[in-house]
Formats: sequence, C-alpha cells, structure tokens
Amino acid sequence: MYIMKASEDGKFSAGEMSRYGNIELSPSSAVLNYGQGLFEGLKAYRKHSGGLTLFRPQQNALRMQNGAERLCMPAPSIDQFVEAVKQTAIANRRWVPPTGKGALYLRPLLFGSGAVLGLAPAPEYLFMIYASPVGNYFKEGLSPINFFVEDEFHRATRGGTGAVKTISNYAPVLKAQLRAKSRGFSDVLFLDSVNKRNVEEAACGNIFIVKDNIISTPSMDGTILPGITRKSIIEIAWDQGYEVVERPIPVEELLEADEVFCTGTALVVAPVGSITYCDRRVEYRTGAGTVSQTLYRGLTSIQMGLVEDVKGWTVEID
Repeated sequence: MYIMKASEDGKFSAGEMSRYGNIELSPSSAVLNYGQGLFEGLKAYRKHSGGLTLFRPQQNALRMQNGAERLCMPAPSIDQFVEAVKQTAIANRRWVPPTGKGALYLRPLLFGSGAVLGLAPAPEYLFMIYASPVGNYFKEGLSPINFFVEDEFHRATRGGTGAVKTISNYAPVLKAQLRAKSRGFSDVLFLDSVNKRNVEEAACGNIFIVKDNIISTPSMDGTILPGITRKSIIEIAWDQGYEVVERPIPVEELLEADEVFCTGTALVVAPVGSITYCDRRVEYRTGAGTVSQTLYRGLTSIQMGLVEDVKGWTVEID
C-alpha cells in the first residue's frame, strides 16, 4: 500500500510503498471522532498485451480535491495522486486478473490522522492507497438487478455533503440497504429528501432511465455524487447518437421507463430488471439489444484497451 503524510501547512511529504497492514491512529484523531475523511475508487485493467491501464485517474484526483476543500483538508495534486495510483498498481501487479475476468480495485483514502479533541481541522493528514482484485459487484453477476425504492431514509440533503465522496455518507445508508436486501432486493434507490418524489441515486451508484430511446439521469444539484462512470457513459451515449438529458426524474416517471440501469466504478454498467415502490413492482427490458448493454460494451472496450482510446481517458502502465 502507498502512504503519504501532510502536516498543518498542507504540504505532503514524499510518499512510499509498504506492505499491506494495520496503521496506527491516535484515539483522538479527527477521522475517528469527527469523520474527517474521503475515499475514492478506481480500477486497473490488464490488457491482452500484458500491460496495465487506469481509467481516468485524473478525475478521481479532481473529485478528491473538491471533497477535501469541502472538509477543510489539504489534498494531493493531480500528479501526486496519479503517480501514487500507478505505484500501487505496479506493486500489486500480480493480483490484476486476466483481461475480461475482473480488475484490480484501488482504494485511495485521505483523512485527518492528527489528534484533535475539539471540533476543528486535524493538524496532520494521511493519504494512502491499497488494492484488491475484484469481479462483479453484485452476487447476480451480469444478470439484471432488483431495486427497492426507499421513502423513509434519505442519503443526502441540500447543503450537505451528498456530492462529496466523504466516508460519513456511507454508514447511514446501511440500515436501508440491509432492510432491502433482507427482502430479497439487490440494493436500495433513494428519493430526494425535500419532496420525497424525485429519484436521486442508489446506494451503489448513479441511475439512468431510457424512454423512447432518450436517456435521462438525475441532474447534479448538490445531493448526488458526480460519478466518473456516470460522466463517461453520458459522453459515450452522445457519441453513439443517443439523446441524453440531465433533469429531475419523478419516481412515477421511473416506473414508466422502458429500461433502467445504474453506473459506478465497482458495478460499471448494471441493468436493472425490476424496481419496487410502495408495493408496486415494475419490470424493465434487459438483455440483448438494450441501451445499457451497448453502453457497457463501449465503456469496457476503452477501459480494457480493446479499442483505440481516442478520448485519452486511459493511462497506460508499462
């Protein structure tokens, strides 16, 4: 794993690789007491040639910088972030699955490691990256997933940190997620906290609907995480001739869609087979010829180096 420290002046010392293992933290560290921490997620893929590629790591670096500004933390520069990811991928090269069999998931973390007993920014920060080989995110694999629409609990509120990948956004969704999974659903889909009417995102990623060959996804309003896969899929869809609209999506419109899919680094592009809302279950088009399948192929072909990357999205590691 990769470790780099920063003191109160915000400057990071030279980072270094070390064996994966436990780290030591003060009981009064800011991350343990006040949740001052962020994380990112990205993947390294193995090409047929044997080389490795990263997908848009600069975007992860930018998102971490935006989150750090919101949580009053220093952040690595884009170059520092990308170089650290490269080093971690190379050090864990033997764990990268063969082409098409999975990827090496990389987890960058930035958090207040310094001791501070009293609500204030930490005096010291730790940036680290560790890795793990991964396959499919859902137990269903590439089969359609089934969502439950949650109308009691909310993921984010306006003016909060819904658009930031802060660690404190994730534990609060567990109760809703576990309740949905206990009922046989794959995951939970959240509505806005103001009107409890507009679709926001799933616990696992961003949501898209398809109706009459028009792709729609909830617009960014400060409560939805700006997914990098989401951003990439929108651009790929435009390139393939689809009309893509970012706007509020009422839950009633979700239930009338022809097709639904969700996106994220871990799940990539996942087709949704059904959504249940207020005891009403709606099934959607899945399988061959669907929009999600077309976009999935377009995205993964770039990520795994199967087609020329004319967009400059991938970073090759020799």
